[in-house]
Amino acid sequence: MILVAFSDGISSRVLLSKSGGLTDISSSAASALMLGYMVSGGVSGGHMNPAVTLASAVYRGFPKRKVIPYMLAQLLGGFIGSLLVYGIYIQSINNFEGGDGIRTVFGENATASVFSTFPQPYLSTRGQFTSELTCTAFLQIGIFALTDPYNAPAGDLFPLALWVLMYAVGSCFGFQTGFALNIARDLAPRVAAVAVGYGSEMFTAYDAYAWVPVVALLVGSLVGGGLYDLCIYRGKDSPVNQRNFGFSRQMLCFSKKAPTRV
Repeated sequence: MILVAFSDGISSRVLLSKSGGLTDISSSAASALMLGYMVSGGVSGGHMNPAVTLASAVYRGFPKRKVIPYMLAQLLGGFIGSLLVYGIYIQSINNFEGGDGIRTVFGENATASVFSTFPQPYLSTRGQFTSELTCTAFLQIGIFALTDPYNAPAGDLFPLALWVLMYAVGSCFGFQTGFALNIARDLAPRVAAVAVGYGSEMFTAYDAYAWVPVVALLVGSLVGGGLYDLCIYRGKDSPVNQRNFGFSRQMLCFSKKAPTRV
């Protein structure tokens, strides 16, 4: 909730005041992530991103039974956070759109981007997917690096290091798609936007772009986490560093007499 409230809050300010740009959004999104971690890190590990939770379950032994409950909690928090921002900015949205109850996705006075990300109009679906996958992979690599006890873990400086990581990813790679990076930050507010009157265009706009910041993020986190573990990580809790990549011999053999991988 905190992450999305501050993320959507800066999107609202930049759009509705017609001031600022990607640098403001990147720094404020980084601050939102840092604040969210500071509030929840000691209780739940600071999980605010379904894609990161998935990567943690695959590569770091996070309990798989907790994956779905965590994801649902993240999405609920994103939904509430976006509605909170909408309630605070509703009069400014009315003024910007040109009247009470006018809610648009396209056009000079459209305010849908307050809630969710949208790609540059010229970007192909392949370009959209590649951009979001790359952003998320870099984010996941950074998170694993900052928490790697065999490398140079950030320790008590982790919240600040997280700020730097988020700011770097957003400001360097966020222009083309708005760097969703987090399904709870994009999908949940998108649903909230539909609920308050923006309509189904939130999901159909730009050739149904809404699926990209879901699938690309899940794939990107797995790609980034896998690359980090393959090249850097030495811990045996990752299947990448286990014999047979964590699979049993029986699963890798067609019969007991078949040769096994060592």
